[in-house]
Amino acid sequence: MGGVYEERPSRLDGAAVWTRTGTGGPVRSFSVLPDGCMDLLWSEGRLYVAGPDTRAYVPENPGARYAGVRFAPGDAPALLGVPAHELRDARVELAALWPGDRVRRLAERVGDAADQAAALEDLALLRAADAPRPDPRLRAVVAGLNAGRTVAATAQAVGLGARQLHRRSLDAFGYGPKTLARVLRLQRALALVRAGVPYARAAAEAGCTDQAHLAREMRALGGTTLSAYAASVASAKSETPQPSGSSTTA
Repeated sequence: MGGVYEERPSRLDGAAVWTRTGTGGPVRSFSVLPDGCMDLLWSEGRLYVAGPDTRAYVPENPGARYAGVRFAPGDAPALLGVPAHELRDARVELAALWPGDRVRRLAERVGDAADQAAALEDLALLRAADAPRPDPRLRAVVAGLNAGRTVAATAQAVGLGARQLHRRSLDAFGYGPKTLARVLRLQRALALVRAGVPYARAAAEAGCTDQAHLAREMRALGGTTLSAYAASVASAKSETPQPSGSSTTA
């Protein structure tokens, strides 16, 4: 089994709070697919950050207990104080970004709490209160790309030149706007697949050229096939709810 996953909206705008716990039985590995987001995580007494992914990530210890705050795309760098591209495809100890003594105290506070996810959310809310507000133009970039607009049309709509948009995207999302568009398009397609929509229709509605295009993107970004993903979703539904950006594989 991949464990029990639960998620709820956060009090932090655009974020989600989630937990994953073991089931006490055999644990099946699972992979987390790119979703344009970054997470603040607590697990086994440690605080760390999941950077923006461009490929599927397989946790080293799938049976561990996890608590996380998943930030909206582009929001985490200002809160954490580090450009997203420095954390791309990485899991980094929070102590590498913030003073070690402070992180140890925070990790102990979260670990001692009755609800680690709620304590982690409180930490994020306190940090966000002193951090710069999310850039509305970058949120508009996410909204435009997620609506299927081209990068050029999105840049024009938010009043940014191509080079400026690319530079800001690296800092906010960890990669350029074309990659963000691909990640968001894949997530749109997979949401339809999880809802039982046939692959060809899911591809068309998400903005792919055809089913073969979606299959290639699934391989490139998710490291698996559409049929394997659909099978993992069906298996997971019989066990526990799953995160929007993950799949469980044997």
